[in-house]
Amino acid sequence: MLSILANNTNLTTMFEIAVYRFKLLIICVLLFPVFIFGQFKNIQNDVFWNTKDGQPIYSQGGGIFKFTSPTTHKDTYYWYGAEYEEASVYRQNPAVTLKTCTFKAINCYSSTDLVNWTFENTVFTTQNAFPDGKKTWVGRMGVAFVKEINKYALFVQHGSEVLIALANSPTSEFTWHQKINMEPLIGTTNTGDQTVFTDDDGKSYLIYSYGKGRNKIYVSEIGIKDGKVNLLDCTKVFQGESREGNCMFKYQNKYYMAASNIYGWDSSFAYYLVADAIRGPYLPANDMQIMKGSEEDYAHITQTGFFYTIKGTKKETVLYCGDRWADFAGNGLGYNQWFPLSFKENEAYFNSLSSWNLNEKTGEWQVEKDNNYIKNGSFEADRNKIPSNFKPIQAQLLGWKTEVLQGNKISTSDENSPVLNYFNSEEDRKKVIGEKSLQISDKVDFARKISQKIVDSPFVKLEDSRYTLTAKIKNTNGFSELKLFAESGSETFSIAIKDSNVDWRIVTIPNIKIKKGEVQIGILAAAKANSVCLIDDISLVKNR
Repeated sequence: MLSILANNTNLTTMFEIAVYRFKLLIICVLLFPVFIFGQFKNIQNDVFWNTKDGQPIYSQGGGIFKFTSPTTHKDTYYWYGAEYEEASVYRQNPAVTLKTCTFKAINCYSSTDLVNWTFENTVFTTQNAFPDGKKTWVGRMGVAFVKEINKYALFVQHGSEVLIALANSPTSEFTWHQKINMEPLIGTTNTGDQTVFTDDDGKSYLIYSYGKGRNKIYVSEIGIKDGKVNLLDCTKVFQGESREGNCMFKYQNKYYMAASNIYGWDSSFAYYLVADAIRGPYLPANDMQIMKGSEEDYAHITQTGFFYTIKGTKKETVLYCGDRWADFAGNGLGYNQWFPLSFKENEAYFNSLSSWNLNEKTGEWQVEKDNNYIKNGSFEADRNKIPSNFKPIQAQLLGWKTEVLQGNKISTSDENSPVLNYFNSEEDRKKVIGEKSLQISDKVDFARKISQKIVDSPFVKLEDSRYTLTAKIKNTNGFSELKLFAESGSETFSIAIKDSNVDWRIVTIPNIKIKKGEVQIGILAAAKANSVCLIDDISLVKNR
């Protein structure tokens, strides 16, 4: 519009003025829906993310906060997270899981739509973090605006204590302010995991767990104490099973405390409690509930990282921002996995999606056509060999049902039980995703059915349409039957694998007709003792 004004400063006739006004009206009509209603933009999980200009995003264990931009003076989303040296190594070669965790920087990215991100600055460097040259753990951070001093405060775990660093703007470098020993507040010098939550009134809080065992969760307001930025109080809101990835969100004036299991770098169920006030009481008391929708794939192979509540013009939507520590767990691609939550009254529901669209202006979201409807299709959710006697004790692969038609039974206590998954070699991982795949084998002659039933969820519809089922398969000789199948309604679609495959092979069943929002997919196998079939990267995608 401004360019039209600039190019029409010499309008002289009534006709020219009328034409100009007509052009201006057309532009306003065309742009009005975009300004008011926004656009749906795609969020793709299970991939490594880039900025708008194609540079890698390295942001783990952080958070998103809305501050006023120092350049545009408009409300802007700022995403802070840690960059570890291993993140770029794994991204370049995800066939190898890294054993060390080396802090490199805290980065800041900005966005106006929560989808397209711009790198702003490295706001905290190794020189900031280690002025004495002694390196230690640095991670799990958040940023709060402290209005009393008009500065931004970074709270980050630093070795055995909590470090506070200050900056003059959201994108400027944070400088060392002070380290605080948490022992006077909670009895341990450090926090377990921690995040920063900012409430609607602008007050910010540190959400954190007890440093040893992590079986307690606390809320502390951030403010000024004795002339320095500090924690003003301490309220214990949970004591029970050990939890990590502690974080909070607010939806429809209710406070939700969320966390994950103590599984190291691996994924877990997403848990939560609900309260009417930020300091509680959180219910059910000391009994975190598993978030429905996260059960079959451990919240799409993530830990709870942080949340952001979008208050759109049409809908309030909570963005679940999960951490996938793939560089240290080897459990897939991508470090950042984001999902929309749904709610039925106070009950939160996790929507496990590989591809979905967000309209930041309205708060609406929708499933994208290339979404993969399979849960735990790369078999990375399970942290151990299954059946497992280690935490979590389980006999079946997460999201999958294995039926023994012939052969040894599946058991966590019988040493003859078949192992249901396989830890991929480095060579395997050059062709399939992650550390693990499905394994079909036994010490005796066997027959087996492995399946997953996919149906409409309360908030994501499996539309009646045509779909394509794809899997990667590697198998020895000895199979009298080896078949990938899909069943919906009264129809069965299948493909038989008749020969051995010494290398990974892609098999596909196109044009599967799904009816009434339900399909069962799986593998049928029958073979001689010690025959082996490995399967990985199963996907079910709607035909375009």
